[in-house]
Amino acid sequence: MAIQWYPGHMHKARKEIEEAMPQVDLVIEVLDARIPYSSENPMVSQLRGDKPCIKLLNKSDLADPAVTERWIEYLEREQGVKASAITTLQPGMVRSIPDICRKLVPHRDVMEKDIRTMIMGIPNVGKSTIINTLAGRTIAKTGNEPAVTKTQQRINLRNGIVLSDTPGILWPKVDNEASSYRLAVTGAIKDTAMEYEDVAMFAAEYFLKAYPEAICERYKLSSLPDTDIGLLEAIANSRGALRPGGRIDYHKVSELLLHDYRSGRIGLLSLETPEMAEAEKIEVARVLAEKEAIKQQKIEQEKLKRSGKRHND
Repeated sequence: MAIQWYPGHMHKARKEIEEAMPQVDLVIEVLDARIPYSSENPMVSQLRGDKPCIKLLNKSDLADPAVTERWIEYLEREQGVKASAITTLQPGMVRSIPDICRKLVPHRDVMEKDIRTMIMGIPNVGKSTIINTLAGRTIAKTGNEPAVTKTQQRINLRNGIVLSDTPGILWPKVDNEASSYRLAVTGAIKDTAMEYEDVAMFAAEYFLKAYPEAICERYKLSSLPDTDIGLLEAIANSRGALRPGGRIDYHKVSELLLHDYRSGRIGLLSLETPEMAEAEKIEVARVLAEKEAIKQQKIEQEKLKRSGKRHND
């Protein structure tokens, strides 16, 4: 599965962020605690350079707490990065962010100058709710649909922090296929831009391996199927997601599984671990290197053809 959703406002946002970055002291990147690797936009790292960064693992109330702790340790291995698990359901967690900012950029505080921050994140990760909580008033529009914020704005929090909000940006191409699926499973991709059955089968396969007990308990299954399609069929029979004649309604059961996961009804389940991310980074790098080698080979072959044609002429 490849994400083909890169609206024009996202391309514009990237250019605006690049232009504004020199005036920023600190970057706040909001990640989905269930998929910190897949929701981490590689463009953010490129754009911020060596500026300090707070990585907020939002929606931690939906993620596996033990896995989230491992993610925090993993992310903080990077120089200048502070990671923190939060949920917007507990505003106190969000309101601690300015204190973290001051610790990472102490010289601005000493000089009694506002700390200029920029908050970034993929669509539907909860960025706007965080901004409204920090501001103590409704400034950023919120919604369950991805890509609600369309333009950049500056917000003075009146506590020594000036915050630049940015639209939720995806990157033009997600090279890791598993990340594409995880983004779809969590709702970062508009439902109209994905195939429910395809995404649900990816989720079912992962849940079978990583959280079999939670699946059995949620759907009252006496035994666990061996395959993703088998699990969808078992859930459909358990929940009555059937067509006339008792046939499985795969679209309906796929919607059921994904909505149950996104709402936390299945349990606190993370979709990836730091170890998975490391392995996938290596594999993605290998595949990209192979593609580049093939591309260069074709370029050289084309050059030889042109050279031979000129020689013959």
